[in-house]
Amino acid sequence: MSSFLPLGVAILLALLAPTLSPYVSDFVVKIMILSIFALSLELLVGMTGLVSLGHAAFYGIGAYATVLASGKEGGSIALLLPLAMGCAAAYALVVGALSLRTRGVYFIMVTLAFAQMAFFVFHDTALGGGSDGIYMYIRPVLGALDMENRMVTFYVVLASLVFTYGLLMLIGRSRFGAALAGIRVNEQRMRAAGFPVYGYKLAAFVLAGALAGLAGFLVASRDGVVNPELLAWHNSGEVLLMIILGGLGHLRGAVIGAVAFTLLKEVLGTHAFVGPLADHWQLTLGLAIIAFVALLPKGLIGLAHRISPKASV
Repeated sequence: MSSFLPLGVAILLALLAPTLSPYVSDFVVKIMILSIFALSLELLVGMTGLVSLGHAAFYGIGAYATVLASGKEGGSIALLLPLAMGCAAAYALVVGALSLRTRGVYFIMVTLAFAQMAFFVFHDTALGGGSDGIYMYIRPVLGALDMENRMVTFYVVLASLVFTYGLLMLIGRSRFGAALAGIRVNEQRMRAAGFPVYGYKLAAFVLAGALAGLAGFLVASRDGVVNPELLAWHNSGEVLLMIILGGLGHLRGAVIGAVAFTLLKEVLGTHAFVGPLADHWQLTLGLAIIAFVALLPKGLIGLAHRISPKASV
């Protein structure tokens, strides 16, 4: 029964979309995009055991590829979406091929270094428009699907989230997913059993990069502008916090974590909710996350497990 809950939520969102105000609709779209971004990192951290601090690089590259390729004449979703995911996957292939030869904290630092390299390429060159970024003149279209339309954007993002969740759920139940779980638990034993561990990890790394590129395409199409902050290390840290807050090892945890983190930032940064404390939202956000981690070591998904121990994905 619990396996149908995510699908039920998606159907409910699809039905409620026309009734939402522009502000609420845009906020839900933002959460859904971040959920895709969090799910892409969940593939690495929760399913494979690879903690990366450079995941925002693929997110930003997907966004920049979308804007740069659209030019002044705009572009088709059918072209820009695969291009964004392909560019992110290509950089993930390079990063993964080199960083996966290291382990532990060295792997974390190498992924961070590659992300910073990508950040400064867009920040310090004319390619990315410097610190101001670049604007998209015409948002992507595909027949009747025009990302300029708020409702079209909502449904495209929702469909992308359903696709990402469904894909990772299928992977988790496949032989490939079982191999990734084995690598996470005991990499040496998997290698001794004859599994090509390096190849499995590289495949997961590239797929995670491609899915982050999907989120990048969506955020560029929604905002119509990109800047180097999309690739900044703190974005990598924030998405890592999302999956920890939601609960590692669970797809629903990644989505719940993205929802909770985004809501916390919104509430704690709004004077109407917290008064003068809104001027120091980073401090209150940090304290809130510390409290959540201390009280819920298994993340917010742990609450669902207390209510329904059979919940798994």
